Amino acid sequence: MRTVAIIAALGVTMMQSTPGISDGRPESSDECGCTADAATQSAQIPPRFEDLEGSGVGAHDPAMAMEGHNYYLFCTGPGIAFRTSADGKRWSMPTRVFDRAVSWTGPTIPGSRDHYWAPDISYFNHRWHLYYAVSTFGHNRSAIGLATNTTLDPTKPGYRWEDEGPAVQSYSTDNFNAIDPSICLDEKGQPWMAFGSFWSGIKIVPIDPATGKPRDLELVPISIASRPRPGAIEAPCIIRHGGWFYLFASFDFCCRGVNSTYNIRVGRSKSISGPYADREGKPMLDDGGTSVLATHGRWHGPGGNSIMRDGRKDLLVYHSYDAEANGMPKLRIEPIRWDKEGWPSVASAGLPPTK
Repeated sequence: MRTVAIIAALGVTMMQSTPGISDGRPESSDECGCTADAATQSAQIPPRFEDLEGSGVGAHDPAMAMEGHNYYLFCTGPGIAFRTSADGKRWSMPTRVFDRAVSWTGPTIPGSRDHYWAPDISYFNHRWHLYYAVSTFGHNRSAIGLATNTTLDPTKPGYRWEDEGPAVQSYSTDNFNAIDPSICLDEKGQPWMAFGSFWSGIKIVPIDPATGKPRDLELVPISIASRPRPGAIEAPCIIRHGGWFYLFASFDFCCRGVNSTYNIRVGRSKSISGPYADREGKPMLDDGGTSVLATHGRWHGPGGNSIMRDGRKDLLVYHSYDAEANGMPKLRIEPIRWDKEGWPSVASAGLPPTK
């Protein structure tokens, strides 16, 4: 259960030399990300993320974006946990995006309370779109909610999250679970939402940019990844790199502290709607997925990832359970390395697990 944000330097003059950016929408092949597509400015490149682990920050299913000079972090939690940072290293104490339960969530998903899962932050059509999951553990009567805002900065005039209601829902009669949303724009600037957890796996649907929701609420989602029972795959995240779409997903089980078996795997496709296959050519619809990161060092069960693009590099943003802190889930950030064949890796993947 979890989310990439392309770092957005909104509120500053857009540089015409910034490749592939116009009106907050990508034009080049490398400007799509899991959660936000907006203007980047090379003069505002953030600090060296090679030195950033985020290891002291409690987080689950982190989604990160940047507006102006500040970073904004959204995580699973009551009202959606929200933190800010001026440097990406020192974070504010968490507050709530929503002061109280969103009015429609309790009646729509009984038992859900106001503990919302796996937020995703994206920018398109001149607004920030915050998607989040409303569900109860082990059930697929779920909904993906949407709130929009003109800014991420709570100090700016006009800061206000507008409830847009549910965007996608699943019912007990469905073979999928509408949680873990993630937005990506295709090569034409069309938003798509990937989502899913267990059941029949990961799905994707096109999104109307004007509403942030599917145009056809009866549209059957496209299947893009699945596993044999118990179907332990969730938390999709799609980015575009080098003419390919890359689907990252969390395999196996979260939420068990140091006993969590979460691990991050990836496949790619020339089309955002698939088919996706791993490095060996195995379809992700048939349990395929090349390993990106598993338990390493003190960090157990990495997953719930998003990817933040800063204009020069892609950053894997994820949570992992800290064996030196009783299995507390914490924020982790690592630069992604792309090899000559176009496959991603991260440095810590080579570390042995702590005994």
